[in-house]
Amino acid sequence: MMALVVHLKTVAHLRGKGDRIAKVTFRGLSFLSRVAENCDEVAHFNETFRWPIASRLDGNEMLEIQVYNYSKVFSNRLVGTFCMVLQKVAEEGHLELTETLLDDNNASIKTSVTIEIRYQAMDGTVGVWSDGEFLDVPDDRDGMFTFETDSLLSGRSHGSATSPGRTLQGSIPTFRKAGKGVFSAMKLGKMKSSKDDHKRADEPAVLDMEDLDRKAMRLAGTFDPDTISLASVTAVTTNVSNKRSKPDIKMEPSSGRPVDYQISITVIEARQLIGLNMDPVVCVEIGDDKKYTSMKESTNCPYYNDYFVFDFHVPPDVMFDKIIKLSVIHSKNLLRSGTLVGTFKMDVGTVYSQPEHQFYHKWASLSDPDDITAGCKGYIKCDIAVVGKGDNIKTPHKANETDEDDLEGNLLLPEGIPAERQWARFYVKIYRAEGLPKMNTSIMANVKKAFIGENRDLVDPYVQVQFAGQKGKTSVQKSSYEPIWNEQVIFTELFPPLCKRLKVQIRDSDKVNDVAIGTHFIDLRKISNDGDKGFLPTMGPAWVNMYGSTRQYTLMDEHQDLNDGLGEGVSFRARLLLSVAVEILDTTSPEIISSTDVQVECVSNISESATGKIEEFFLFGSFLEATMIDRKIGDKPISFEITLGNYGNQIDGVSKPSSAKKKKKDAENEEEESELIQNSSEDEADEDRDLVSVSSTPVMKPVITDRNYFHLPYFAKKPCVYIKSWWQDQRRRLYNSNMMDKIADKLEEGLNDVQEVIKTEKAFPERRLRGVLEELSVGCSRFVTLANKDVNLAGRTKLDRERLKSCMREMDSMAQQAKQIRTQVKKNTVRDKLKMAQNFLQKLRFLADEPQHSIPDIFIWMMSNTKRIAYARIPSKDILYSIVDEESGKDCGKVKAVFLKLPGKKGFGHAGWTVQAKLELYLWLGLNKQRKDFLSGLPNGFEEIKADKMGPGLNSVPPVSLVYNMKQVFQLRAHMYQARSLFAADSSGLSDPFARVFFSTHSQVTEVLSETLCPTWDQLLVFDDVELFGEASELRDDPPIIVVELYDQDTVGKAEFIGRTFAKPTIKMCEEHYGPPRFPPQLEYYQIYRGNCTAGELLAAFELLQIGQGGRADLPPLEGPTDSEHGPILPVPLGIRPVLSRYRIEVLFWGLRDLKRINLAQVDRPRVDIECAGRGVQSALIQNYKKNPNFSTLVKWFEVDLPENELLHPPLNIRVVDCRAFGRYILVGSHAVTSLRRFIYSAPDKTSNNWATAAKLMNGYMVLTNGGSQPRSSPSLSPRTFSRPAGDLIVNMDSEPLVRKMDTVVKLDAMSDAVVKVDMNEEESDKEKKKKKKKKKGGVEEEDETDESVLDWWSKYFASIETLKETLRAQEAAQAEAEEREDMEIAAEAADIKPDDLLLKGSKTKERGKDKKSSKDKKKSHASDGMEKRPVKARVDELLVYNKELESEYANFEDWLHTFNLYRGKAGDDDEHALDDDRIVGRFKGSLCMYKLPLSEEITREAGFDPNMGMFQSIPHNDPINVLVRVYVVRATDLHPADINGKADPYVVIKLGKSEVKDKENYISKQLNPVFGKSFDIEATFPMESMLTVSVYDWDLVGTDDLIGETKIDLENRFYSKYRATCGISSNYSVHGYNVWRDPLKPSQILTKLCKDGKIDGPHYGPGGKVKVASRIFLGPTEIEDENGLKKQTEEHLSLNVLNHWEEIPRVGCKLVPEHVETRPLLNVDKPGIEQGRIEMWVDMFPMDMPAPGPAIDISPRKPKRYELRVIIWNTDEVILEDDDYFTGEKSSDIFVRGWLKGQQEDKQDTDVHYHSLTGEGNFNWRFVYPFDYLMAEEKIVISKKESMFSWDETEYKIPPRLTLQVWDADHFSADDFLGAIELDLNRFPRGAKTAKQCSLNMIRNEHELPTISIFKQKRVKGWWPFVARDENDEMELTGKVEAELHLVTAEEAEKSPVGLGRNEPDPLEKPNRPDTSLMWFLSPLKSIRYFIWHNYRWLILKALGLILLLLMLGLFLYSVPGYLVKKMLGA
Repeated sequence: MMALVVHLKTVAHLRGKGDRIAKVTFRGLSFLSRVAENCDEVAHFNETFRWPIASRLDGNEMLEIQVYNYSKVFSNRLVGTFCMVLQKVAEEGHLELTETLLDDNNASIKTSVTIEIRYQAMDGTVGVWSDGEFLDVPDDRDGMFTFETDSLLSGRSHGSATSPGRTLQGSIPTFRKAGKGVFSAMKLGKMKSSKDDHKRADEPAVLDMEDLDRKAMRLAGTFDPDTISLASVTAVTTNVSNKRSKPDIKMEPSSGRPVDYQISITVIEARQLIGLNMDPVVCVEIGDDKKYTSMKESTNCPYYNDYFVFDFHVPPDVMFDKIIKLSVIHSKNLLRSGTLVGTFKMDVGTVYSQPEHQFYHKWASLSDPDDITAGCKGYIKCDIAVVGKGDNIKTPHKANETDEDDLEGNLLLPEGIPAERQWARFYVKIYRAEGLPKMNTSIMANVKKAFIGENRDLVDPYVQVQFAGQKGKTSVQKSSYEPIWNEQVIFTELFPPLCKRLKVQIRDSDKVNDVAIGTHFIDLRKISNDGDKGFLPTMGPAWVNMYGSTRQYTLMDEHQDLNDGLGEGVSFRARLLLSVAVEILDTTSPEIISSTDVQVECVSNISESATGKIEEFFLFGSFLEATMIDRKIGDKPISFEITLGNYGNQIDGVSKPSSAKKKKKDAENEEEESELIQNSSEDEADEDRDLVSVSSTPVMKPVITDRNYFHLPYFAKKPCVYIKSWWQDQRRRLYNSNMMDKIADKLEEGLNDVQEVIKTEKAFPERRLRGVLEELSVGCSRFVTLANKDVNLAGRTKLDRERLKSCMREMDSMAQQAKQIRTQVKKNTVRDKLKMAQNFLQKLRFLADEPQHSIPDIFIWMMSNTKRIAYARIPSKDILYSIVDEESGKDCGKVKAVFLKLPGKKGFGHAGWTVQAKLELYLWLGLNKQRKDFLSGLPNGFEEIKADKMGPGLNSVPPVSLVYNMKQVFQLRAHMYQARSLFAADSSGLSDPFARVFFSTHSQVTEVLSETLCPTWDQLLVFDDVELFGEASELRDDPPIIVVELYDQDTVGKAEFIGRTFAKPTIKMCEEHYGPPRFPPQLEYYQIYRGNCTAGELLAAFELLQIGQGGRADLPPLEGPTDSEHGPILPVPLGIRPVLSRYRIEVLFWGLRDLKRINLAQVDRPRVDIECAGRGVQSALIQNYKKNPNFSTLVKWFEVDLPENELLHPPLNIRVVDCRAFGRYILVGSHAVTSLRRFIYSAPDKTSNNWATAAKLMNGYMVLTNGGSQPRSSPSLSPRTFSRPAGDLIVNMDSEPLVRKMDTVVKLDAMSDAVVKVDMNEEESDKEKKKKKKKKKGGVEEEDETDESVLDWWSKYFASIETLKETLRAQEAAQAEAEEREDMEIAAEAADIKPDDLLLKGSKTKERGKDKKSSKDKKKSHASDGMEKRPVKARVDELLVYNKELESEYANFEDWLHTFNLYRGKAGDDDEHALDDDRIVGRFKGSLCMYKLPLSEEITREAGFDPNMGMFQSIPHNDPINVLVRVYVVRATDLHPADINGKADPYVVIKLGKSEVKDKENYISKQLNPVFGKSFDIEATFPMESMLTVSVYDWDLVGTDDLIGETKIDLENRFYSKYRATCGISSNYSVHGYNVWRDPLKPSQILTKLCKDGKIDGPHYGPGGKVKVASRIFLGPTEIEDENGLKKQTEEHLSLNVLNHWEEIPRVGCKLVPEHVETRPLLNVDKPGIEQGRIEMWVDMFPMDMPAPGPAIDISPRKPKRYELRVIIWNTDEVILEDDDYFTGEKSSDIFVRGWLKGQQEDKQDTDVHYHSLTGEGNFNWRFVYPFDYLMAEEKIVISKKESMFSWDETEYKIPPRLTLQVWDADHFSADDFLGAIELDLNRFPRGAKTAKQCSLNMIRNEHELPTISIFKQKRVKGWWPFVARDENDEMELTGKVEAELHLVTAEEAEKSPVGLGRNEPDPLEKPNRPDTSLMWFLSPLKSIRYFIWHNYRWLILKALGLILLLLMLGLFLYSVPGYLVKKMLGA
C-alpha cells in the first residue's frame, strides 16, 4: 500500500515554559500529536503519523505542521507553522530536515522543527516525474488510454521559478468548444529539475495493455493518465511550463449586439378577482409596449384566451432586464383609465431561464402596489414564452386541456420560490463616489469661470437606481468629482423578487439631457442565498467600479452605450460606494407605509475604514514583444499605456478636485502613505518615497512584418512599466475567486478532454472522467482549508462572511459529490456523469464571480499621437499575487499573449476579428511590501536597466527596461497540410484560401488554392534564424505561440479574413536527437475561430529546431520540391504526412432538386462533380433538367489514396455545374461532406448466423447489425429511452449459442388487444410496456359514446393525445424515479453503505424499493390485469401523435438516399451561421459508400449481385413515377397574429410542383388555434414535383393575404424509404367504421412484398392463427366482421401484427411508420429561426400504377352539438338586506336573480323582482332557457358572433361551459346593487344541498374535496347553492342561497317538449306565493304605515305618549304655580 510516513521528532528554541501540541496536516487530513507537558525550549514529541494514500504523491503537494501552546481552558495559541512542498520526497522517497517555523505574517521565527519523512510508492519507484519529458503513447487499435488509474495528482502549478512544480494543469489552453482533434501522441509538458538530464527523456514509455482494471497497476508507478491533459487537441499544443499563460482565442465581444426576440403571452382567464361586479381587462406590458385583452362585463372570473406577441430586436442584457407586467384593470373605457385591481411583475430573464424558456398554464397572483397590507387580489392564468433566435419551444400538447384548477400548485413562479411571497424593503444606500470624469468641455468651464469667478469641477453627478420597473434618484451634487451623497433609495417589492438585477447608474445632470457616466448591475442571486442556511440579499458597504467609454469628454460620445452598461467597458469611469440590504416587512404592523412608491432618505456617513484598510499596491508590466500591429496604424509611432483605475492614465485620468477641503484630505492621505512606506523595510523607504510611476512605454515606430501587419523592434530590449496605487485591501475576495476559478479551469479542461475522448472514440473516457472528478474533489477540499482565514480583517462585510460560509458549504458538498459520482462512473454512465460534472462547472463559475469589487481592472491601451486606438482589459484578480499559489491569479507573473481590440461598437463584425496588435506581456500586481519577487516569472537571462535620474545603488527601484543577453536561434518548420469546413467568403459559395503563419516577428504565407473550402496545401514553410530571448531550457518548455490566420484571396481589394487559430510548436534543442517518440511531429487538428464562431479546422504540425554551433547543417535535412510544376514549394515531409492506403468511393447519383436560377438564367443541363483528395468522378449529364432532374447512370466509382486514420480523411466535395453553350461551365453550388465516416462500408461479421447480406452502410444511425440484433438507434415509437433502469442488461437473442434456435412468439389476446410477448429482449419490452400502457388508458371521452356509430376519427385522435400526454407524464415520472434512485445511491454511499446493503438499511428504504419494483412489474404485467381495476371504458383504436416532425423521428428518411444541400454565396456572419438557409441553391440527392481495397470476394459472389450497382444493390429505379398525394391538415396551434387586433384569419395553401390548392374561401375568422380538419388530393410526378409546401396564410379583406408560416416536406425521401412512409400502418385492421384500412394494399400483400424485397423466407400462415416470417412466429386472431356483422376468415390481422413488429425481423427489419399525426413548426423567411406556430397533419402517398385507394377519411371538425339548458329559479333565502326604509329604517331587499351561460351579458336573463323581502327570502318560480352549441370532446361551448359593428364576419369563440347566477337588489332610481354570485362549471360542479340549512359556504370553499357532478351526465339536478361575494377584507362571505333546478336537453328533445321563458306557456310554472307586504306601498299607504309602524314601534309610541303627557302636566304646573302662590299669599 502506498503511504506517507512523517516522524515528528522535536521542536526547539521555544520561548517560555508550557505545554505544547503539534498538528500535522497532509491532503486535508490532520493528526494531533500528544501534549508535550511542561517543556522548556525543546519539546520532544517523537511521534509517527502515517497517511495511507490511494493516489501517487505529487511533487506539489504540501505538508503542514503547526505548533501550538496548549491550554486546557483557553483555545490553543499558534506558535508557528511549517509548510513544505513534497517534491524532494516524491523524487527520493526519504528526507530528514530541521527547519524554522513561520509566524502569522510569514516572517520566520527562531523556533525550529525536526522531522523525518518517508514515502513509499506501490512498487518502490519514485521520482520519475522530474525528468520524463514527453511520453509518446503508441497509437494502437484499442485506443489510447489503456491503463487504469483511479486518482489524481493533486498538483498545483507554482508561479515562481524557484519551485519547479508540475506544469501540466492550469497552463494548457483549452478553448470552449474544443475542436475535433487527433491525438497523434500524448505529450506531457513538464519543467525539468536539472538542465542536462533530458538525454534519457526520449526512451519510449512502455505501456502494459493487460488487466486494465487492476487498481494497483499504475503505469510502472510513474504517473496517472487520468490527469493527462488532452488539451493538445484543441489548439495550443502541449508542452507548457509556468512562464506562459493561455491566450484566449475568441475575440469578438458578444454582448451588446442586438438579437431578435419574440415574447408570446396568452392570457387565458382570471379567477378570484377582488371586487364587486367588475368589468375586468388585463393589460400586458413589456417595457414600454402595452396590449389589452377585451373587456368582460360583470364577472370576477373572466375567460379571455387572448394571445399577444411582442417582437424585440435588442441586446440580450437589455431584453432580460425588461419587466413583464400583468395588471387587471376594472371598468376601463375610452374616457376613463379604470381602476387598478392588482399587478404581477417578472423580468424576461426569469422566464428565459425556465426550462424550455417558458411558463405554461400557470397562475400569476396579483398584488396591489398601493396597498401592501392587502393580500392576493386574484389570479391570472397565462402562458409566457420567450424565444430567441434558434430556440425552439416545445409547446405542451394543446388538445382537450383539463383546467388546472389547483391555483396554489400551479403558480407562475420559478422553482424554489415559495407560493406565499412577502413584502420587503430593499435599501440601496449610496454613500459617495470617486474618480469621476469630466462631463463638460473646458470652453464651457472657462465661460462659467468668467461669469462666476471660480473654477468648478466639470460634472454634476447624481445616482439613479432601477429595480423591478421602478426608478429612484439621489439628489444632484453640483460640480464635484468626488461627490458625497449619503442617501438611501428604498424600494418595496415582494420577496423573493422575480427581477434579478438592480441597476445603479451615476448620471450627469444637465439642462438639456442627462447622460450616464457609468452603470453597474447588481445580480441579486449573487448577493443572497436561498438555501436553508442562506441569507437575504446584502452587500457592502463596498466600492463598485464602473467602466465605460474613454474618459476624454466629447460632445457626441460614440461609445455612450458602454456607459449604459451595454458591452464591455473600455475604460475606468468612476467608483461608487454603496450598500444593499433587505428587510422583510411585517404587513400587520399599524405604522407601516402601505404604498410601494420609491422613497429617498438621508443616512449617516460611514467611516473611512469601513471598506477596508488602504494599502499600497504595485503593478509591474513588461512588454516582451509587440507584433501583428494593424497596417492602418503601423505608419505612426506607437506607445502602450497601462492604467489601473485612474492611476497611470496620463491623458484623461484623475480630474483634480478644486476645493480646499479636498487638499487637506490629500495631505492626510500622503501622511498615511509615508507611514505605510516606513513600515516596510527601513532601507527602502527613501528610495520608495520618490518612486514615480512609469505607466507607458517609450514611443517607437513600427517595422513592417508583411503586407498586413507591423511589429515594434524591441529585440533584446524590452520596455517595462510600473504603477503604484492605493486601494482598500480586499484581496481575500479575489483570492477566493481565483481558487474557484482555477478549480473550474482545471475541471473545464478535463471535461473538454473527456468529450474529446468520446468524440474521437478513444478508449476509456470513464477513466479520464474519474480523474477529473478526483481532481475536482481534491481541489474543493483544498479550497475549504485555504479559504478559511483572515476572517476578521477590516472592511469585511456581511456578504463576505456569508459568501465565505456558503462557498465553503458548496465546495465541501461538491467535493463529497464528486467523490461520490466518481465511484459511479462506468463505461455506460459516462455521458450522464459528464452532464453532472458540467453542472458543477456552472456552479463553480457562478460562485467564483465576486459581486463586491476591490481593485479595478487593468486596461492596456495602444496609443498613437495621444489617441487611444485599441485596448485589452485584464481583470485585476488574474494577475494578483499571493504567497499561496492557489490564490494567485492565473496570469500573475506569467507571460501572456494579449490581443488588442477596437473599443465598443467598432469591435463588432469584421473589425472585431482583425487583431489590432498582439502583445507578449508579463504582468505582476501585489502589495508593495511583497514585491521582492515581481520579476521571478520572467524568462531568465536579462539585466535590469533603471531610470537614469535614480542614481547608483538603488537596487530596489523597478527597471524601466530589461535587456536580454541570452539569445537562442531557431528554425521554425510549419507543416501546413490541409484545412476543412472553411467559411465561404466568396459569392460562389467557395473561398480562395491561403494561410499566413506568424511567429514572433516573422510571417510567411502558403500558396493560394482557388475555389475550395477544403484546401490541401501540403506545404512546408521554413522560418530561418528566428531569434528568441531567454534561457534555452525555458524556451524549450515554453515557446511563444504561433498564430495562424486564414484569408480568402480576392482579385481586387485586400484579402478577406476567414479565421484564426493558435498553436505551440514541438521543440528540439540542438543536443537532442531528432527521432521518435517526439519527432517527427504528427499532424493535429486546430479549431479555427472567426469572432466567437467556429470557421473550420486546420490540420498541421509545427516544429521549432534550435540551430547550434554547426549552423543549419546539423538540422534534419529538408527534401527538395518533388513536383516541378509547383515550383519552389516544399511539400510536407514523409514522416509527417499521413500514411495512405487505397480506397474505393462509390457514388450513387440519384438526382438534383430545386435548383435556383444562376445570374437570372435557369439551370438546364446540370452535372455533378465529386472530388476527394485530388481524384474524382463526374455524373452523367442531365439533358433537360425541367423534364427529368434524375441521372440516367446511377452508380459510378473512383479510387483514391486516403490516410489510414479515419479522423484525417479529407472532406469530399460535391459541386454542381451547369453546362452552357460553347463549352462553358457555370458553378451552381457546392457541398462539402466533412466527415466520410458515416459512409464507410464495413464488412459483415462472419460469425453471425446469416451474415451474407448483413452488411449495411454505416449510416451514422445504422451500425452493422449482427445477425438479427435490432439496430440500437433505429427510430423509436415515441421516445422510449426512459423506462430502462440504469443497470439492466440488454440481451440479444442471436448472441446465444446457435444450438438453441429461438422462435419468438407474439400473440394477440382478443379481449384486451394487449400484446403479450414470450421471451423478448429488454429493448423490445420497453416498447411493449408503452403499448400496454396505451391500451390500458386509452379511454374515450364519455361512457355514453361507446356506441360504434358515434366514434369517429376525432375520438381516435383525442384518445391518442391522452396517450401522448400519459407517455410524457410517465417519462417524467420514470426520470424522477431514476434521479431519486441515484440520489438514494449517492446518499447511501455517502453514508458508506454498499448498494447491496441498501435494502437492509431501515424499513423505509426497503418499502420504497418494494413499491418501485411493484410499479415496474405492474407496467410489465398484462394489460388485462389492468382492465379489471379500471371502470371498463370502450376501447378506441389509436394512432400515434408525434409532437415533432416525422423526419426527426426517422432520421430524415435518409436510410439509403441522402440529401446534400448545395450552397452558394457568402456565408452570413450572424451568430453561428444561422442564416445558411438563404445560401441554399438546390439539393443533390444521392449517397456514398467507401471501402478499402481489395474487397472480400464473398460479397461479389452472392446470388443476384449486380456488378454495375456495386454496394448499392436492390435500390429502386429512378424513372419518373406518378403518385397521388393526399394531405390531411388537422389543425394549427399558436399562430403568430397577423392582424392589428392580435388575431388572424387563417387558411391553408398547399403547393406541390406546379399545382397549388388554396382553401381561401374556408378561412377561419379571428382564430390563432384554428381546426381545419381537411384533406387535399394532389397528383404529382416524382422526381419533378417532390417538395410539398404546406402554408398557412392570413385572409385579408383588403390587400394581399400575408403568409403566417410554412413547412416543407420532401416527399421523395419518404416515398422511397424502407420505413415505408407512404401510408402509415394502423394498429388494427378493420374493413368499415372509423378505423377503416386506408392503404390500397392489404396487410398480407404488404407483408408478401416486404419479404420478397428483403429476400426473406415467408410469410407462412399456419393453423391456429400463426404466421412464420424468417425465424419468428407471430400469433393473432383470424376472423373479421364486416358491416353486416358477419364473420369471415382472414389472414390480415396476422400480417398486420408482423408489420407492427417488423423491426424484430433479422437483418432487414426496421420500424415501419405507423398511422400518425405529425406536428410541424411553421416558419417564415422574414423571421428566421423563430417558430410562427405549429401545424398538425399527415401525408399519404399512393403510386398511380397500383389499385386506387379508397375515399379520404373524413376528418372535418366535429360540429358542436346543440343543447338547451333550462334553469328554474324556485326560491332564494337568507339574501342580505341592502335597503333602508324611508320612514322606518327597516332593512329589506327587492330581490331578483340574473343568470347567463355563454359569453356574458349578451344572453343574460332576469327573474321578476320580489319586492320588499324582509327576511331575505324570495319566491320566483322563474325559468331561464339557454340554447348553446357544445363540443363534447373539448368541453367547450362554441359561440359565433361579430366582434364589433365594424367586423366583416363572425368570429368563433370556444369558452368553457360555466353558468353564472347572480342575486341583485333592484332600485327604482339608482343603479341596482349587486349582492352575490355563484359560477357553476357544468362539467364539474358541487351537488346542490337538499335544504337551505345544509347549504353553506363550504360548498364553494372546499370545492376540490367535494364530489362533483356533470350536467352532461346527470341531465337533471335540483338543490340549494350559496351566493358569495367578497367583503372589504377580501374574505368570502355568504350573501344568500338559491334553490334552482338545472335541466339539460338536446336540441331534438327541446323541440319535442318546448317550454316557455319566465312563467309563460308552454309548460307554465305557477305564480309564486309572496307575502302581501311586497306590493302594498302602491295600494294603501296608510294600511302599510299602520302595519309597519304599529307592528314594530307600538311600545315606543306608547312610551312617547306617556312622556308627552308628563311634560304637559309639568308645563302647566310651572305655568300656573306663580299665580296660585300669589293668590295664596295675598289670601285672595
